[in-house]
Amino acid sequence: QVQLVESGGGLVQPGGSLRLSCAASETIFSFNIMGWYRQAPGKERELVAIITNGGSTSYQDAVKGRFAISRDNAKNTVDLQMSSLKLEDTAVYYCNAVTFRFGRSEYWGQGAQVTVSS
Repeated sequence: QVQLVESGGGLVQPGGSLRLSCAASETIFSFNIMGWYRQAPGKERELVAIITNGGSTSYQDAVKGRFAISRDNAKNTVDLQMSSLKLEDTAVYYCNAVTFRFGRSEYWGQGAQVTVSS
């Protein structure tokens, strides 16, 4: 069973930076798409950023220019560098991986809390 483990969450002041990392239990070449989602209290889970195994990226409009997603194939990790954080970025951030090897399979991490507060 694939495992995704997030790390790097925490408390940060508005305007600050934080880096999330997602470690996969197998080679990330296995996954066609990896990404980060977030869920704020009382809201639905939403896409933040994705990266394909070809390196193409896509971002939610609200985080464009502030967040950057990257992957390290040697370490089997996908990171989310978050800068210029705002109060509204407060949420639980989830790592996600999708593979189309044998039909479509999707995996989720347990989530990492990010709190932006003064």
